[in-house]
Amino acid sequence: MCRRLSKLLLFLACLLPVTAQASGFTQLGRLADKGFLISAEARLIDEGTVLGAIEADRQLSPASVTKSYLAAAALDRWGPQHRFTTRLLAESRPDGDGVLSGDLILDGGGDPALTTEDLWRLVQRLHQAGVREVEGRLLVSQWRFGPVECITTDRCQARDRTANAYSALLSSAGVNYGSWCVSVAPGAASGQPARVTGCDSQAAILEIDNRVETRPDNSGTELRAERITRNGHDVMVLSGQISTNARPRDIYRGSSDPADQMARTLLAMLDQAGIAVRGGVETTLAEPPAGARSLAEVEGKPLQELLLRVMNYSNNFMADILALNLVETPRADLRLGGAAIEAFVAGIPDHGPVTLLSGSGLTTENRTSARGANALLESMFHRPSLFPSFVATLQSPGNGVMRFIRRGSPTFQHHVMLKTGTLNQPVAVRAVSGYFRTRSGRWGVFTALVNGTGSTPYLSWSEVLDPLSVDLERMIDNH
Repeated sequence: MCRRLSKLLLFLACLLPVTAQASGFTQLGRLADKGFLISAEARLIDEGTVLGAIEADRQLSPASVTKSYLAAAALDRWGPQHRFTTRLLAESRPDGDGVLSGDLILDGGGDPALTTEDLWRLVQRLHQAGVREVEGRLLVSQWRFGPVECITTDRCQARDRTANAYSALLSSAGVNYGSWCVSVAPGAASGQPARVTGCDSQAAILEIDNRVETRPDNSGTELRAERITRNGHDVMVLSGQISTNARPRDIYRGSSDPADQMARTLLAMLDQAGIAVRGGVETTLAEPPAGARSLAEVEGKPLQELLLRVMNYSNNFMADILALNLVETPRADLRLGGAAIEAFVAGIPDHGPVTLLSGSGLTTENRTSARGANALLESMFHRPSLFPSFVATLQSPGNGVMRFIRRGSPTFQHHVMLKTGTLNQPVAVRAVSGYFRTRSGRWGVFTALVNGTGSTPYLSWSEVLDPLSVDLERMIDNH
């Protein structure tokens, strides 16, 4: 009788809903009752023991957890100390008077973190090389990739206007993460327009439509900014108010053409350095001539430092630029960048299917599973030459730069390292993936992908992180 009863109970257990089967994820699993789709798994690395799972093979959107795949593929391809190089080239050398005949060519090297500080060092080195005047043009070459086709709504809209910086368009000759920066300071007195300048040059590089009014002390600062494209040129439209005693505020908005932004910024810096360009400035898709030689060059930061920014701040521009760099042929696009990451994933044992159309996760068609994401994490754990750089890109909830992850108990805050992913359209996505250390010091991996549907339009981070922290705390304490 007892034996028959045991078999009956086992049979009935197989018929239970997902939430009842969510061993180890009893709290997180309750989101399934609200209509959310979940793929979750946690397991110990040393034995492969699964501590909890909900539909671990289900393919869902990982949002910015995609960047973990990008980071692993980049480290695998180049190693932690790789640097991208930006060069100024010419087919001639300056004469005794410092005059360079022909064109000066900026060879966009695809550095995802190239800034005006780097450009200034590049210009200084050109000055050290003796150049004082360029008879020809300043040519900005984005032959490696750019302008890159937009395949997400935000980036396509940014060709005409944008009110953010995260949707910046892409080019191998981009600077300042593909975004313009303006500084807004109060005017001399209340009632006067605010003083607005570019962040990178005393000379005006970007056209500014300033509608910001200065108000009396302590009256509050409220600024609105939108970059629009007007008659083929970028314009920063600013409105609102700023107090007379307020500090200057820097505002970033994506440019409509990163290579053109580079061209205008570099031209202004050459002018400040006393290097005149007589032939004007242009962007080009052509590769520099075979006979062109380097006059000045600047190396970017090591890859391991780039990945800290990509992952900690979930920088979409940097992630997609790195993915485009993974493509070995010129004229790369995001689909090819995603395919390069997929090719890397194909070598990970037991990963299973994956679909990646970008390195950032902005593409809503990206798909993976909790089991697949954990296979990625485990594969990096077993690569001692790469793992320190990889795990350093993840945040601890207790002291990470993103404050919304500072939730849960001290156990969760200090025994977990993670990457998050967020999308709100066309459905809500909240994704978390990373490592944990148990009380006995054992390493584990976990991934929780939560996707909404048409009937579940909103999902807060607290609805995911709070139950997940309880579930992971139990696993950590029990092992």
